[in-house]
Amino acid sequence: MRTVLLLGLGAATVAVTLYSPAFAEGDAAKGKAAFAKCGICHQVGPGAKTLVGPELNGVIGRKAASVADYSAMYSPGMKKLGADGWVWTDENMDKWIANPKALITQPSVALAFPGVPDAGERADIIAYLKTQTAQ
Repeated sequence: MRTVLLLGLGAATVAVTLYSPAFAEGDAAKGKAAFAKCGICHQVGPGAKTLVGPELNGVIGRKAASVADYSAMYSPGMKKLGADGWVWTDENMDKWIANPKALITQPSVALAFPGVPDAGERADIIAYLKTQTAQ
C-alpha cells in the first residue's frame, strides 16, 4: 500500500512539473532593454505618465483596468478582464505579452501589439516590471 501511495505521489509530481507553466526567472537588466517594445505605449519609473497605455509602475499584482486616471480610456475588453478579476500576475503578464489577441478579441489599440514570442524575453520584461514599484 505504501509503495502504491509513493508511486502515486511521484506520478502526480511529474505531471505537475510537466504540465504546469514554468516561468524562468528573468533578467531585469535585459528586460529594461526589451521593454523598449512596450515603451512606445507605456512608461515606468519616477514621473511615469500615461501615453497610449497607462503607466506600468507596480503593475505586477495589480488588477487589470484599475489605473484611475486611465479608466475612461480602457478598451471594453480590458475593462471586462478587470471586471472578471484578472490580476497581472507573472503568469498573466506572460500570457498578455505573448499574445494579447488571445485574451481580448475586440478591436482595440492594444491589439496592434503583436506580442513577444520568445519566452526568455518575456521573462526578462516581467523581471524588469517587477523592479518598477508603484510611485
